[in-house]
Formats: sequence, structure tokens, C-alpha cells
Amino acid sequence: MRRLATFDDRDSQPTIVTADHIHTVDDANPGAEAMFIAGGMIRAIGSRAEVEAAASGTDPVRIDRPGATIVPGFVDAHAHPLMYGQMLTWIDVSPEKAGTIPEIVELMREGAKRLPAGTPIRGYGYEQRNLAERRHPRKEELDEIATDREVYIMNSSGHGGVVNSFTFEKFGITKETPNPEGGEFFRDADGKLTGELSDAACNVLTGLHGVKIGHHGPNFHLGDEAAEHQHQLDLVQREFLAGGVTALGDAQVSKREFAAYLTMVDRGALDMRVSMYFLSHLLDQVIDLGLTGPFGNAFLSAAGIKLYADGTLGGWTAYFPEGYVGDPCRTGQLYHDPREYTELLSRAHANGLQTATHAQSPTAIAMVVDAVEKALEERPDADARHRIEHCGLPTEADIARMAELGIRPVNQTQHYFNWGEGVEQAIGTPGERFNPLGEFLAAGVPSTISSDAPVAEPRPLEAIQAAVTRVTRRGAKLGPDSLRITAAEALKAHTLEGATSLGRDNEFGSLSVGKRADFVVLDADPLAVDPAEIAGIRVRETWVDGISRHFAEGPTSSDHHRPMEEV
Repeated sequence: MRRLATFDDRDSQPTIVTADHIHTVDDANPGAEAMFIAGGMIRAIGSRAEVEAAASGTDPVRIDRPGATIVPGFVDAHAHPLMYGQMLTWIDVSPEKAGTIPEIVELMREGAKRLPAGTPIRGYGYEQRNLAERRHPRKEELDEIATDREVYIMNSSGHGGVVNSFTFEKFGITKETPNPEGGEFFRDADGKLTGELSDAACNVLTGLHGVKIGHHGPNFHLGDEAAEHQHQLDLVQREFLAGGVTALGDAQVSKREFAAYLTMVDRGALDMRVSMYFLSHLLDQVIDLGLTGPFGNAFLSAAGIKLYADGTLGGWTAYFPEGYVGDPCRTGQLYHDPREYTELLSRAHANGLQTATHAQSPTAIAMVVDAVEKALEERPDADARHRIEHCGLPTEADIARMAELGIRPVNQTQHYFNWGEGVEQAIGTPGERFNPLGEFLAAGVPSTISSDAPVAEPRPLEAIQAAVTRVTRRGAKLGPDSLRITAAEALKAHTLEGATSLGRDNEFGSLSVGKRADFVVLDADPLAVDPAEIAGIRVRETWVDGISRHFAEGPTSSDHHRPMEEV
């Protein structure tokens, strides 16, 4: 019989931990010299003398980390772990690997040699604007890889990509096939299919019985065997822990993800905390099952509902009704008309569910703010914590409204670190405001920083550096200094604010008495080094529930990057 373990059998032994600096991210007790942890919880934190006194009579293990800085475990409030795990087993055709379409074809050919005959060939990470051809590959070019099985390369946006002719033929897609609601099969000037597809059109990749997300969001829920999903989650968990991430929010949970997590719990392999946001097309089932209150345990829990307002800036599917500067014929899309979206959010809110809505354009963000305002008028709740995921380009007026309504933006600073220049190419100079964290804080809107993995790797220190400097990977500075935040504010955004956005700030996010003993040991102090050096700080150790889950014996792999775009 399956049950969610209590993890009591994994409690840590009494331990005193000391370091040069301990940043608690607790305003009541901001700095400390030592911590006493027992039973997976922080029992005392403060000076060495205070902690020694609190631990008296327990015969604790003593762990001293000279030269190190301890911070709370990083919280990645918006990620896609299983998708990330799949990407780690697909063929990497990102800009670092391929600069031209022929190079993509060659990488895919070589990768296909390692696969059993007939197995679909999948790649990820190409960014059309970074290719020499400055366009998406075409299905005929993917036919050079294989004509006897499916070939799919996922765009860096995560919202679509390109397939070969076999894939269209297998699923009966022709130039007469209408576009599905919430997606598109792209055609050339003569009306012929190019091979490019986006969002709900990706449903063809899941087969007759695969997950069909439709206009409730993009479908990247491609199937694998259950055992392969476990392998993928194991890989991903190691990546998160290596980056210092101790808790995350899975921002698109379907039956596939839920089943995979339950199996991971069954085999005692879940070593970090996961809060699940079920997709909006499952809203009725979530309500019918009564998953509208606290459910789960400290390692696996239900959090709320994930919705989509518009698409992605990188894939040019975020909604700009006036068209993109880079292509005036493209406007992007809204996944729902405002009335339908408002009804969905109001229904979730009325049943006590937190919502997390993907929205990038000013129009889409305004639609979310309007809907939250109406829901709160109908059922007041001063602590609803409705979220806007990405929240790339809000207007100043809507930022002020977010402050009034308690709406929490969940941003990804690695997005502009990796391709901020591309946002400006897509929509012009307004793109320099992409993720305006400084404006949020100035207006009284707390910001949460996350990775959106696999869009960016879960490397919180890189995300913190980007928030502090707003300098991209290519050395360009985006926007004025008013958009930047301090290192202390960025650390809080990736720890306590992340926990608050998950509704779990009473459990973790700061190093405080009574909270979980989740913390990270760093080689240097992120609040003291030059901001341009924060990303280079090594994560020595990652502790969850007072137990070491990651220990770096040598240099970390912070130099490898697979930048994608937001999903």
C-alpha cells in the first residue's frame, strides 16, 4: 500500500554547526555564529555560547566550517523537474553546441546512433535568433536525421519546436489541419507546413493517449517509461542539491508528474521538498478530491493551481496585440479570453486554492490582476498569495495594484542573464525592463527569484548575481540601476520569499528556531564579494532536515549552461 512517509526515520542526530558567517534571513536575528539542530529542526541559533548552552546535555556532533558562509537552503519556487530530467537525457542542440542548422542535424544524427531502432529522436535548446540562418529549422532539414521515426527538437522557449515529416504523417497532420485552440502548426507563404509547431499543437507528440493540455497551457508532457522517469528525477535532484536548492515548486503538475513523485517517495528517494501546482485543466478533479487544504508532508505536498494567461517572450507567443517589433505579423496569444480566465481563477480562489499564472505581456498581466481583484471582492482573503509567474513586463500601474492585492510575482533573473538582448530585439526598448525587480520592491511588492529549470539550470547564485547586476552573459547591462536589487534582497528573494510564495514560510526559508534545518554551506559570502563574482561562489554542502544531501569534494560544474527560455 502506498503511503506518504513521515520521514521520522531520517531525523538527524543533535549537531552544532559553526561557520565564519551565518546569514539567517531572519530580521529578528539577522546574523549568527552557530546553530544547534536536532530532529531535523533548528533548536537554537546565535552566538557560540548561546548555542552551546542550548545543546547542553545532548552530546552533539560538532561541525565547524572555517572560511565558509552558511545561508538558508535556496527555494526554487518555479521549476519543471521532470521536464528538466528529460532534457538531461535528450540531445543538446543549444547555442553552445550548434550555431547552424547543419550542425544541429549532425548532432542529432550522432545522438540517434546511441538510441534503439525506432525510438523517437529528441533534442532541445536551439534558439533561432542565435543560429546563423536566423530562423527555425524546417521539417525537410529534420528529415535528413531520420525518415522512419519521430524527430523533434524543442525550441529554447519550451513552448514548441520543429518535427520531421514522419511525425506529421504518423499523426495525420496536413496543411488542411486547423490550428488547435491555444497552438499553431506554422505554414509558409504557400500554406505548406514548415514543421514548426507551438503550444497546444505539441499535443500531437504525445500520441493518441498522451496528456492533452489544450489551451490550459503548453504540452511538454512527453511520455517515457515509468522507470525512465525515476532515472530522470534522480538526475535532476542531484542537480538541484548541487546548486544549493532544498525546496522547489513544480509549476506544471499533471498525472505524469504526480505519479512519478509518488513512486519516488515509495522508494525513499525524495531528498528535497516539492510543492505541486496542478494544471488548470485538472481544477475540477482537484476540487472533487478535496485537495484544497494542506495535503502531503514536509517533502511532498499540494500547493495550488497553475494557469496560463499568454505564451513566451522567447518563442514570440506572449500576447502583444500590436505585434512584435521583430515580426509585426506575430501577436502571440492569450490562452483564455478574460471572462473564461476570470471564472477559472475565481473558482480556484473560492475553494481556497492558491493560483500561479504564467503571464509575460502587459496585457496578460493586467488580465491576471483584474481577475484576482474580482476574486478577492467576491471572497476577501488577506493572505491568498496569488502568484504571477515570470511577470516580465508589468506596467507601473499594475505593479501598484499588485501591491494592494497581495499578488506575488515569481521572477527568473537568469532569463535576462541568458538572453535579455533577445527580449529587446523582440519588442524593442521596453524589453530592458524585463523582470523589474527594483520597481517591485520600491512599490512594496516582494519578489521571488526562481530558475524555471530546465529553462535555466538551478544555480541560485547565478540568479542572485543577475538580480544585483542586471548584466547579461554577453556583458550588456539591461535598463537603469533602479531595476537592480541588493545582494541581501536577492538572497531573501531566493530563500524566504520563495518559501512564502509556496505558502511554507512557517517551515523553511530562513534559519530560525522551530524551522527545518535546511541550509547551504558556501565558499564565500555572497553579501560581501564583488557582485560580479557571486555566481562563481562554490556550493560546498547542501543540508536538508539536518542531513547532508550534497557534498562537493572538488570544483563545481557551474561553468556548464543550457539556457532555454521560459516555460
